[in-house]
Amino acid sequence: MAQITCSIPKGTRDFMPVEMTRRNYIFDTIRSVFKTYCFAPIETPAMENLSTLMGKYGEEGDKLLFKILNSGNFMDGVDFTADYHRVAPRICDRGLRYDLTVPFARFVVQHRGDIVFPFRRYQMQPVWRADRPQKGRYREFYQCDADVIGSDSLLHELELVQMIDDVFRRLQVAVTVKINNRKILAGIANMIGAPDKLTDITVAIDKLDKIGLDNVKSELMERGLTADAIAKLQPVFDLSGSADEKLAQLETLFAGDETGMKGVEEMRTLFGYIASVKPGCEVDLDLTLARGLNYYTGAIFEVKAKNVSIGSICGGGRYDNLTGIFGLPGVSGVGISFGADRIYDVLAELNLFPENLEQQATLLFINFGEKEMARCIALAAQLRNEGVAVEIYPDAAKMKKQMSYADAKRIPYVAFVGESELANGTVTVKDMVSGEQKTVPAEEMEKFF
Repeated sequence: MAQITCSIPKGTRDFMPVEMTRRNYIFDTIRSVFKTYCFAPIETPAMENLSTLMGKYGEEGDKLLFKILNSGNFMDGVDFTADYHRVAPRICDRGLRYDLTVPFARFVVQHRGDIVFPFRRYQMQPVWRADRPQKGRYREFYQCDADVIGSDSLLHELELVQMIDDVFRRLQVAVTVKINNRKILAGIANMIGAPDKLTDITVAIDKLDKIGLDNVKSELMERGLTADAIAKLQPVFDLSGSADEKLAQLETLFAGDETGMKGVEEMRTLFGYIASVKPGCEVDLDLTLARGLNYYTGAIFEVKAKNVSIGSICGGGRYDNLTGIFGLPGVSGVGISFGADRIYDVLAELNLFPENLEQQATLLFINFGEKEMARCIALAAQLRNEGVAVEIYPDAAKMKKQMSYADAKRIPYVAFVGESELANGTVTVKDMVSGEQKTVPAEEMEKFF
């Protein structure tokens, strides 16, 4: 039999116990904030029908969908090259989810009779993208989403900013929250005389941080914008000052454009709300923020860590009619997604994980033999009932080996039940940090912790 290669696909990872403990710390922190803002949990399948996924993420996103090959002998008697469009649906009609938002819209429409609007949900599951793996970019990664659907109130945008602030305050990560509005971007497209090029403009501008302004301009030209239209974008890139100052300048540039002015009005309201709650994080109006997903229609968000060179660690926005694609028009939603994997990388680089987070056991019982172990089993059960994490070493191995095991797992206390302790009804407990030992009555062990 040929030897199986011992590896996993590029862009995926195994997680060791220490890593999982740290990841759960992130998940638990985010989940606790979601619950504070009254979001309810749901889950959706890993795979969706391709008809659900295709066309929702823009040209770039559709290319990154992982498609699942159908089972069955579907190629018999078919000229694949000649009949691609007819054959393709028979080859694959399902795909791994690209994000959690589109499946959520499908979920809302499918279960609309069972939920109460506005519906507040959170979801923490993996997603898959056929991207080129690199630092901070994976093919399989977790998203932690919170969305409100069934209301167009800007109160929800404010609460998303507050949730971002709460999560990263608890994780002790300094962040900048960048906000823009797709209506403002639409107003810009109208201003330069290219309303039909909004998607091309947003896809190109979304790459500004990655490829620079000159390359963005080159891409815009490749996408059919004239040199004159591109030149008219420059005043937008040059806008500076506070959010209020930028919005005032935009009002002049838009000169009565209804869509652009609506975006300015929404941003002025939202930044007024934000000023009233005074979040600890920095919040900026960034007019170059585009977020290249087709379904956004209003406010858009992106969060970056201040002290780490990595992409966005959280993002989201308002989508006015995503459910309409699935047969429920006119239902507005807004949400954000925390990138757990990138947040992990940030915490690791900044050394912000709590000390002893990976500690699994509080106490290890040393094993001296069958009689002693029987007593340890009873004592361990007693302590576990009190919520103490206890482990019993499984074999009566040499003392050095058992103590080395406790050191390697960073177990802070070890307990000895030898002949004398067995005879006296006591337990000797050693503090592995200070080296101090105490002998206490067995029935009082829980008081030690």
